[in-house]
Amino acid sequence: MAANETGQVAVTVRGPVPATEAQRAEGVIGRVLQNNRVDGVAWTRLTGPRYAGGPTVAQVDVSVHGLPVRAQADGPGSFALTLVAERLDRQLRRILSADHSRWWVDAGRRPLAYPGPTRPITRRKTCRLRLCHPATAVAAMDAADYDAHLFTDRETGEDAIVYWAGPLGIRLARQRNRQAPRLSLPMLDAADSPATPTHTERQAAIRLCRYGLPFLFYTDPYDGRGRLLYRRYDGDLALLIPSGSSAPLSALSPADAPTYTLASTHRRGGGHDL
Repeated sequence: MAANETGQVAVTVRGPVPATEAQRAEGVIGRVLQNNRVDGVAWTRLTGPRYAGGPTVAQVDVSVHGLPVRAQADGPGSFALTLVAERLDRQLRRILSADHSRWWVDAGRRPLAYPGPTRPITRRKTCRLRLCHPATAVAAMDAADYDAHLFTDRETGEDAIVYWAGPLGIRLARQRNRQAPRLSLPMLDAADSPATPTHTERQAAIRLCRYGLPFLFYTDPYDGRGRLLYRRYDGDLALLIPSGSSAPLSALSPADAPTYTLASTHRRGGGHDL
């Protein structure tokens, strides 16, 4: 672990990443912390490409005054570290400013959206959804550098997501209610969001991959709770499930069963992961 005048940098490497790149990460991320006067540990993970010529993925997690802040980016070779450092610097500068709310899309990261054959769900994460207003969910999504965030809407009691919608800014999708929040917010609308579908997990995976979606919010037909299915950087899928609500395996049709690989759960908000 490398230390500087403010914070520390702990680097973890997975896959084919040059040792020099791990050493460079300590200096690059350390300077971002120092420039923004951030104390604490920046947990930095570099994941090498899965195939020749593939991208490296870089992720940094740090706590700022008790707020979890994350930045994630991918790119060829050493570019991934450079991109994530720039992204983290923007995150920290905005969050530490007097008005850090962001209502527009950051174009610095490509969306994981492309059509193709149905990929397996290789990770399931059970999380306790926060009961809050959409504005709070937007702030959490922004700080965690997610493309979408799953929560429970305080106004309606429905599971919902907020998500970046290209030039449209931020959109809200609830399970049933498509009215705008009573507390109006800039660039946040629900009226033009598509109706939230009801799917089994296999149906959701097929739809996401067939239409090249980066993520899919849907209602589970067995327990009526919302789910957030999204694409991982390795191309496979991950699923966020509200704690205390998951369809029993006996309820799945035989066609569903081969699609899933059960993995350990992880209590965390919704969005991209490695």
